[in-house]
Amino acid sequence: MRVLLADDHALFRAGLASLLKAWGLEVVGQAGNGEEAIAMARELHPDLIFMDIHMPAPNGLEATRAIKTELPDIKVVILTVSDDEQDLFEAVKSGAEGYLLKNLREEEFADLVSRLSRGEPVMSPILAKKLLQEFARLREDRPRAEVLPGLTDRERELLEHVARGRTNKEIAAALYISENTVNYHMKNILSKLHLRNRAEVVAWALEHGLTPRPTG
Repeated sequence: MRVLLADDHALFRAGLASLLKAWGLEVVGQAGNGEEAIAMARELHPDLIFMDIHMPAPNGLEATRAIKTELPDIKVVILTVSDDEQDLFEAVKSGAEGYLLKNLREEEFADLVSRLSRGEPVMSPILAKKLLQEFARLREDRPRAEVLPGLTDRERELLEHVARGRTNKEIAAALYISENTVNYHMKNILSKLHLRNRAEVVAWALEHGLTPRPTG
């Protein structure tokens, strides 16, 4: 996997680059601000960008929006010290495939990077909990039929599992269907909601107050 690092702290970039290289990833570039990140994304077309939020000219969220609009196939994962809920929600809405905190333990970060290499979205557990709490808050005054227009019962059920952050393999096991069937339903959901990727599905769910049905 080819990786671009975007962070205004050179020492942090150097340490992260060494760690990723030790795990077999190729670090193709390092950007010190949002403008450099956008330019390098255009030039290098990395598979993945680790993006800090609080950078100059423009900040990481603005750079993420610009990159995902122009180069939607590039995965962007926010890697930051900010656990601010608004930063988290804006990152998801901007199309980021993940949101990680810099205080992760090395083994936790290694596991999340491994999931990224398999094409799975990633998020620090405490932040995933905040997203689900926001889903619940927004949904209080929104009827279920209103927020899920045109979807079949199976598609609605699958969408709830996506909102929980489950992988396609986990969804297939929970619903007793194959991963190919999950992929088929996901394509239909993307088409019906006019979305481009899984991250946008989560963002759509957040904006429309969708939350999983209570379990247990």
